[in-house]
Amino acid sequence: MKSSFLKILLGITLGAAAALALAQTSAPAPAAAPAPAPTAPARQSNIHPVSKNITARLANSPRHFDIVKIKQGDREVETYIFYPMTKDKAMAVVLIHEIFGLSDWMRAAADQLAEAGYIVVVPDLLSGMGPNKGGTNDFADTQVTTGVQRLPADQVMADLTAVTDYAKKLDACNGKVAVGGFCWGGGKAFAFSTVNKDIKAAFVFYGAPMLPVADMPKVNCPVYGFYGEQDARISASVPAETDAMKAAGKSYDAIVYPGAAHGFMRLGQMDDTNPSNKKAAEDSWKRMLDLLAKLNAPATK
Repeated sequence: MKSSFLKILLGITLGAAAALALAQTSAPAPAAAPAPAPTAPARQSNIHPVSKNITARLANSPRHFDIVKIKQGDREVETYIFYPMTKDKAMAVVLIHEIFGLSDWMRAAADQLAEAGYIVVVPDLLSGMGPNKGGTNDFADTQVTTGVQRLPADQVMADLTAVTDYAKKLDACNGKVAVGGFCWGGGKAFAFSTVNKDIKAAFVFYGAPMLPVADMPKVNCPVYGFYGEQDARISASVPAETDAMKAAGKSYDAIVYPGAAHGFMRLGQMDDTNPSNKKAAEDSWKRMLDLLAKLNAPATK
């Protein structure tokens, strides 16, 4: 009590700075804070920020991830690999980012899928295409979408092929690989199904444009579509797409979720989401996990 009173008097006569110095020398030193665990570079888009829950997931995830550079011709594709906590080899899923590049939300979605037991491989397809030959994080927020739109289609397919080959050969992988994509990435996942014969399924989340009818006979695996009713720019083509895939003899199963908007997988996890987007995101997530479990099941004799 007396000590505190004396310090106040000293603060009045000697000034706040001197009092602060005295308080700091007389008080016990605080315990050193533990060094923060290494985390992936942040990509908090000002155009489409993520929710607090997503930020917390990335900060607190117990799962391990690697950042590797995968060679593709004269390119190196920076790729995040999220590993499940399991003693067994796991199926790999290549996730293709939205038009917003490799964002925090994409990495959080990858971590969520890894939590379900899968190796999740997320390439930054803007690698080497940004300022100073950087990737997504080197673009200004307002320029990311333009950068993605300008990516050469052949380069994207070649990058995805290199990434899929890499994923399949991982020691922790059981040799099975699927592909999924959101928005721009959904369209690329559909297109990639015509290019690669190794993938077991393609998960197309509100991807555009519709795969050209002439390319549908080239599809190598089952394709599963996830679309929003309030997204006619894309969902209006689903009936024609379904008929064309059936005519080509290909497996295509698309669901249009009532009341859901474009980007409902992201919107459904936002703090201020609406019930339709939330339900579409939850139902879609469960559907994808159920389908992956069937694909990953051992072959029956």
